[in-house]
Amino acid sequence: MKKLATIAAFAAALMATTTAKAETAVSMGISGWTGFAPLTLAKEAGIFKKNGLDVTIKKIPQGSRHLALASGDVQCAATTVETWIVWNAVGIETTQMFQLSVSHGGDGIAAKPGIEKITDLKGKTVAASAPGTSPYFLLAWILGKNGMTMKDVKVVNMEPGPAAQALLAGQNDAAMTYEPYLSSVRAEPTKGKIIATTNDYPAVLDTFGCTNAFLKDNPEAAKAIAKSWYEALDMIKADKEKSFEIMGKDVKQSGAQFGESAAFLTWQERDASLKFFETGFKTFNEEAAELLLQAGVIKAKPDLTKLVDPAFIK
Repeated sequence: MKKLATIAAFAAALMATTTAKAETAVSMGISGWTGFAPLTLAKEAGIFKKNGLDVTIKKIPQGSRHLALASGDVQCAATTVETWIVWNAVGIETTQMFQLSVSHGGDGIAAKPGIEKITDLKGKTVAASAPGTSPYFLLAWILGKNGMTMKDVKVVNMEPGPAAQALLAGQNDAAMTYEPYLSSVRAEPTKGKIIATTNDYPAVLDTFGCTNAFLKDNPEAAKAIAKSWYEALDMIKADKEKSFEIMGKDVKQSGAQFGESAAFLTWQERDASLKFFETGFKTFNEEAAELLLQAGVIKAKPDLTKLVDPAFIK
């Protein structure tokens, strides 16, 4: 009897430990951008849970995602590389852990018929998210590569989805948007034309990171998040149809439609992520920081050497 009681006590302790591990809670702020979708897959397919995480995913516009981090409403986020510069510049101490995706035509400028090239946008109205967001940054980047600045256009702040819808409805002259919304323009060429994408201007690089406080207190959970991302990528390889259906449902697309959107980007594996942080990351950060200063998005550069820690994926 005593032996049975000991075994029962051990089992109860083991269950308590497992339960505690499974309840390591973390909230993530993301958007419906196709490049972030494997995070949704990791949640819906039970990958996060299997790896000891109780994940809540919150769809938060990029322009206010940093406020959610600052308030503690979320502890981690998916966003573009230059966004972390902006957030750290305003005192929101965060660190990138791993790369998510690289856009290959998944982000771009769509314009109404008659506007054929970037320089045609001078004096025109362009719908783009607020300063400090990827669409705003990409617009500034593309204009800069064509000898223009943000002062050469009239910016109307709209999120990527509404921006694409407005253009198709005949509003504004152009829209900064991304997949899956960019494909809505591809589907109606008589109403809008894509005049530039990240195939022409490769400046949309997505990463995942968390607040420094969360990483300090939860290093193992941080590693589990990264592990879950790579397992989600493995699931996509093993069962693409099912994976695309799950990820597509989250953004009101069929699996086939989601696959079409996904063709315009590459989800990054561990080795690609490590290589990026060792090579192009530093150069891109330096150029991006200068552009953010010129555009008035930040007033001073944060320490660019402290924005990433790939130790969580090594």
